[in-house]
Amino acid sequence: MNAWPSPPPKVKTRARAKGKEKGGETKGQVPKAVPEAEKMSAKAYAKAMKKLHVELVKLQQWVVAKGLKVCIVFEGRDGAGKGGTIKAITERVSPRVFRVVALPAPTEREKSQMYAQRYLPHLPAAGEVVIFDRSWYNRAGVERVMGFCTEEQAQGFLKLIPAFETLMSRSGIILLKYWLEVSPEEQTRRLAARIHDGRKVWKLSPMDLKSYDRWDDYTKARDDMFATSDTDAHPWYVARSEDKKRVRLNVISHLLKHVPYKALPAEKIELPKRKIGRVKPSEHPLRYVPETY
Repeated sequence: MNAWPSPPPKVKTRARAKGKEKGGETKGQVPKAVPEAEKMSAKAYAKAMKKLHVELVKLQQWVVAKGLKVCIVFEGRDGAGKGGTIKAITERVSPRVFRVVALPAPTEREKSQMYAQRYLPHLPAAGEVVIFDRSWYNRAGVERVMGFCTEEQAQGFLKLIPAFETLMSRSGIILLKYWLEVSPEEQTRRLAARIHDGRKVWKLSPMDLKSYDRWDDYTKARDDMFATSDTDAHPWYVARSEDKKRVRLNVISHLLKHVPYKALPAEKIELPKRKIGRVKPSEHPLRYVPETY
């Protein structure tokens, strides 16, 4: 199975050639699907993830110490695994440094604003990593496909977005953009699973159901988005997400390679001595939680 349900888009803004780019990205080649038998075991996944989490903590300390501003954008079809990948990134770091932004549908007031206005307050300040679970690229995707904006508005966005992201980088923001690519078969399996799993049913929105039969429309929208916004300065990085474990590890590993950081000198930490027993516990009757398990 190919990584794309249709051939990869031809992007004029980036030179395509055989071989690898700086950072290990393969140019002009579509990676092969991972056979079921080769999917990663839970034990191997946990071992690899633990090492990456240690590195993310080092990155966090460096970002705070040096005042870096990092913005990470995740896009992809419904069920591509964006939420799980973001959760894997933020699981062991501080929410005060790694902020996740997942904006709801715009209000009537926000609809009347300049389009980028609702996203600007969420961009990172010094010492922050902001992760967008869907972003301003909504205009190039769901808004365009589902008719929430006009074609003129969508084309205007695609024309102006490279300049917007240039302004971001000139202000010192490190921008990374990830597209998680899932096959139609795997998307169907994941969306169907949400119907019958009480832990996941909240993930299945009315918009997911309306979008389900618009696969080709989303493919065209994605390809148009890549054709204008996949630039040398701010490229899109595509990650296959058929295997959730592998895509999480691959994205975190890639992220760590593309945000410059060093391990800060470790301070020696010792627990201070303490004395216990000088205060008699209260006789107030406490209401304990029943130990059902």
